[in-house]
Amino acid sequence: MVVSQQVFDSLRQIGLNLYERKLWVALLMRGTATAGELSSLAKVPHSRTYDVLESLSEKGFVMIQNAKPLRYMAIEPREALERSKKKIREDLNVMVDRINRFQNSSFVKELEKVYKQGVELVEPGELTSSLKGREALHQHLETLFKNAKNSISIITTADGLEDLASRHTDLLQKVSNKGIKIKIAASFNKENIPIIQKAKSFAEVRKINKPNLNGRFFIIDNSQIVLALTDDDVHPTQDLSLWTKSEHVANNFLGPLFNSLWQDLQSA
Repeated sequence: MVVSQQVFDSLRQIGLNLYERKLWVALLMRGTATAGELSSLAKVPHSRTYDVLESLSEKGFVMIQNAKPLRYMAIEPREALERSKKKIREDLNVMVDRINRFQNSSFVKELEKVYKQGVELVEPGELTSSLKGREALHQHLETLFKNAKNSISIITTADGLEDLASRHTDLLQKVSNKGIKIKIAASFNKENIPIIQKAKSFAEVRKINKPNLNGRFFIIDNSQIVLALTDDDVHPTQDLSLWTKSEHVANNFLGPLFNSLWQDLQSA
């Protein structure tokens, strides 16, 4: 039985490359086979078959039988997936432990020194980057919020406020407790009221009542800016934002614009 294209595509989504998918499905069809037999059945180059089967074994999808020539045995699909999950967790824990040890070592100080020296050589206009996808946006916001020294000013939409609260409430609460001044100007409706009440524990929140004002931007320490270039309706993967480190823009344009709007808004 040949699996459907939908099943084949789904195997790619769980991390199996093309040759791994072909060989595993071929092995499931045979139960046990040699590399040569699987190469012919799956139409995978013989020169690649051994290393791909080794990879499948390491991931928990295949068992290698100690025979001459080597034979490979399929593992029942549900069990193979459980083994794969276990292996991924183990590898992740090992890698996280390595990163933690490296993070606490003297090597990081050396890298930070290199980074600071490099940044000092960069022209201010070069400290700009696009952020493709909402995940990239929130990862960068997390870094900016975490490293804020004085202030965070936010203009956002109702959906943006909900997204902000679900992803950054704990972090914003921490930085607020350290004395960082947080201001949030947002459009919101009745559904957002519980979020507003929670946000008021770490920020001053004011409501935007102007229907033609519908956007998202963030100013951190009057020096770094993140500006969303797309609206809330785009797919999260197509969300596009611009980050720049520019005291000129923060202090002479967007900062005064935010302060002017802020004065006209009522507390939430």
